[in-house]
Amino acid sequence: MKRFLMLLAGLCMPTLLLAGTIHVSPTGDDRAEGTKNAPLRTPHAALKMAREWRRTADERTAGGIEIRFAAGRYTLDRTIYLRPEDSGTALSPTTLMADEGAEGKVFIVGSMPLKNWTKEGNCWVTDAPKQHGRPILTRQLWGFGGKLFRANEFGEGKMQRIIAFDTQNRTITIPKPTIKGLEKAEGLEMMVHQRWATAILRVKEMRYEGEKAVVSFLEPESHLEFEHPWPQPVIGEERGNSSYMLMNARELLNENYEWWQEGATGKIYLFAKDPAIDPNKTTVYIPHLERLMTIEGAPKKSVEYITFRGITFADTAWNRPSEAGHVTLQGGFPFIDGYKLYDKPGFAWDENLENQAWLLRPEAAVSVVNARHIAFDGCSFVALGSTGLDLATNVHHSAVTACTFRNIGGTALLAGSFGEGPTEVHIPYNAIGSKEGFCSYLTLADNRITNCTREDWGAVGIGCGYVHDVTITRNLVDGVNYSAIAVGWGWTKHKTGMQRNRITHNTVRNYARQLYDTGGIYTLSNQPNSLIENNIIYAPTEAPYATNHRAFCIYLDAATDGYTIRNNWCEVKDSFGFNNPGPKIRFEGENSPQMNRRALALPDVKY
Repeated sequence: MKRFLMLLAGLCMPTLLLAGTIHVSPTGDDRAEGTKNAPLRTPHAALKMAREWRRTADERTAGGIEIRFAAGRYTLDRTIYLRPEDSGTALSPTTLMADEGAEGKVFIVGSMPLKNWTKEGNCWVTDAPKQHGRPILTRQLWGFGGKLFRANEFGEGKMQRIIAFDTQNRTITIPKPTIKGLEKAEGLEMMVHQRWATAILRVKEMRYEGEKAVVSFLEPESHLEFEHPWPQPVIGEERGNSSYMLMNARELLNENYEWWQEGATGKIYLFAKDPAIDPNKTTVYIPHLERLMTIEGAPKKSVEYITFRGITFADTAWNRPSEAGHVTLQGGFPFIDGYKLYDKPGFAWDENLENQAWLLRPEAAVSVVNARHIAFDGCSFVALGSTGLDLATNVHHSAVTACTFRNIGGTALLAGSFGEGPTEVHIPYNAIGSKEGFCSYLTLADNRITNCTREDWGAVGIGCGYVHDVTITRNLVDGVNYSAIAVGWGWTKHKTGMQRNRITHNTVRNYARQLYDTGGIYTLSNQPNSLIENNIIYAPTEAPYATNHRAFCIYLDAATDGYTIRNNWCEVKDSFGFNNPGPKIRFEGENSPQMNRRALALPDVKY
């Protein structure tokens, strides 16, 4: 009787549907069957197989599809592309994941190893790999446990004050360099500190006038740098003039681990006065891809129900400054064009607006557009040239949880439109796009963001533009050069659709390392029914080249409204910045060192 009842119960229960599994290994074969004993070799082949299973209604899709990666490096020869046909469903999702025992050991990379180094004086020298008969040219090298820095005048992160900024003649005057021959160096660049952003300018000419050097620049960055008013370098502010550094010349090689690449030949020179530095005994990687993966649906046909788990995305390039310079408005977004309005400034939505700007979106290692129910869980984003992960536009009901972002050139985690593209950036978003352009119902939780914004100091840890119903919670942001968490865009008091954004239980420290006009938590524009609560916010770092002291624990920048700020532990009492806030800002409870920091602390972070 007991056996009969068990059989009857089994017949009454729904059938347990198992996921179909596709196995991938760096030693596999893309002509194989994709089984454990006969794995495929590339993510491209695995996705194609999964796509075909769904197209043909293969019974293995009934419980979903798992693409399982064995441990190892998967060096891409082209960007991974996921489209609507790769979508899963709520009952049959697709999961790309590290195989059992391979967690933290699966690397999807866009780089190649550099080999055959020879010693020439104080430098190791090798040839860059060739593609299509041409050497790979790069601005990034990864090796010796981290990022290697291109040759620069003063050393990593160090600058000197400029003397003059001439908008009429489009020149910057600096002290005459002490290093001989720089005026003849090809490929020389200047990085300029300008308030809350930086500019990377390719040098056209440097002429000496006594103990000064007058520098002019190539187009298009010369036009952008001297025409746009916000931000520009400043002269004579309370802490001094804006600052600069010269970069990318062989003559500047003078510190261990600095490197330089000769543009004509592709030869790479690694300075190593210390005899213990030997690139033949370790591996130095040169990136050849800027984008590792694109997830892109159509506006009315999303990519849906895909999860990534336990995968590391690593080793990408960022080449735009070498091709067009890099002049940014804010948050790492470069100008297409921008200028000051002299004749009758002002618009219907802002009578005081006196400038125009058009922007591009920064490159990202992983980009998501027009998607729903996308999840990154326990993944890592490491050694990336620009943005790490970008949930760009029309991404909804998605999550980034328990991920690590480390050693990234730009913003670690970006979400939402920033008005980039052909439309002027200051126009309130609801006047130029539909609600589908927003990102919404995102969860960004339990992530660890460290040592980011290393190439573009004006990028941020977590940056959200036009978003609503986004929850940013229990994240650690530690080590950025501008703001740690920034939410909002548009500099407008008008309703745009941004609303119900929650920034809670985060820890931010070691921010504002280089730039100012910033906050540990930074907001812009009207965001009704939003919340900043129970965060731990350390004091801003004393940025050595800032020209004033505008850095705060919480900065409610232009026209911020709709936020309740409640019970945050702020290391500095009354460290709040305000720029024309709206009438619906509310401060409640304690927002000071009097809060119990230990009660708010993340459990695995040492304080």
